[in-house]
Amino acid sequence: MEQSRLAETVASLQSRARTELAELVAFRSVADPAQFPKSECEAAANWVAEALRTEGFEDVALLDTPDGSQSVYGFLPGPAGAPTVLLYAHYDVQPPLDEAAWLSPPFELTERDGRWYGRGAADCKGGVIMHLTALRALKANGGVPVNVKVICEGSEEQGTGGLERYAEAHPELLSADTIVIGDTGNFRAGLPTVTATLRGMTLVRVKVDTLEGNLHSGQFGGAAPDALAALIRVLDSLRSADGSTTVEGLDAEASWDGLQYPEDAFRQDAKVLDGVGLIGSGTVADRIWARPAVTVLGIDCPPVIGATPSVQAGARALVSLRVPPGTDAAGATKLLTSHLESAAPWGARVEVEQVGQGQAFRADTESPAYASMAAAMRVAYPGEEMQTSGMGGSIPLCNTLATLYPEAEILLIGLSEPEARIHAVNESVSPEELERLSLTEALFLTEYARSKA
Repeated sequence: MEQSRLAETVASLQSRARTELAELVAFRSVADPAQFPKSECEAAANWVAEALRTEGFEDVALLDTPDGSQSVYGFLPGPAGAPTVLLYAHYDVQPPLDEAAWLSPPFELTERDGRWYGRGAADCKGGVIMHLTALRALKANGGVPVNVKVICEGSEEQGTGGLERYAEAHPELLSADTIVIGDTGNFRAGLPTVTATLRGMTLVRVKVDTLEGNLHSGQFGGAAPDALAALIRVLDSLRSADGSTTVEGLDAEASWDGLQYPEDAFRQDAKVLDGVGLIGSGTVADRIWARPAVTVLGIDCPPVIGATPSVQAGARALVSLRVPPGTDAAGATKLLTSHLESAAPWGARVEVEQVGQGQAFRADTESPAYASMAAAMRVAYPGEEMQTSGMGGSIPLCNTLATLYPEAEILLIGLSEPEARIHAVNESVSPEELERLSLTEALFLTEYARSKA
């Protein structure tokens, strides 16, 4: 009966969830003042703080982290002697990219074909709403059975490590018996999944210079070293002929032994064009969960429109390298830097600047809290059993929390299933997933409290 009441309450809260998600999505909270005003992130942080205060959280605070962003913290006391659970999400988002390619405004939550579209709807403003909905359902059905800490990060998408550094300087703040990271997603919609591994990442800017200034391509082209051409050769050296990542000294042959990702399903999820092949070797799961992957995120060079017939004196790129569990991100950064420097042709000058870094993470899925999560998912997703998968993305805070609190159990769930298309145009969230995962979290907290009684 308790489970059915919780389910009914969560269902009744969905209209409020949509309204609040629309309010939160409306903030253009990209944690990069070069793209959007810092005031947008500050407004989103204040929205989260006020939501926590409204729900009775104590010690609500905006934490000024070393990278210039703000994280939102709050504490909700539970029954005496109850365990403490930390709930994590982030309110900052990726930039919208080409706003003209969105079918509806990126910062205006829009319902279409049974999904809610907007930047951050799934990653990870939807996670904030998931936590709030779960707690409200519990409060309406006898109360929250555990002590709850909430931490909502303000710069996760930038990879600049503000919250990690803050947590290291204030290790008592986020201590908990169990940590629920609400920033991953089901393997596919309707299949309840916890994420067992995350790849780490490093982010670098590489700058190539060859001339004091641009030159006329007719007068000097053919002999003058072209910095853009040199940069292209440097970037091309990061992949083999089949597209596998080839950073000198970095192991790229590991295998994934768990849940597999069929190639046809991956092609559909990734929207690969007909006739275009996948890159790399091994299984899809090997490639996206167990091996490193380099991506060129952007190149600074003249746009096609307005370009002049010139040999370029300088060019630069932003390069991301994802690294699997077992590979140290700092060591990978050194290898990537060395590779980029040594790959430059014609003696071109290369400068590499690290702008972000985070360690990989592997969860202990045999820990007791996973039994509580499996029981919760069995109820929230009738007829389905909890699955464990990897995730190719990175949440650098996870490794920091695992280091600070080695006894804490860490579980990763969330709303970013493949149809959500996070980080891309037309990001969306499934209302059904939001409802089921909110119920999952409420049931989990109940089961977990019982297991600790």
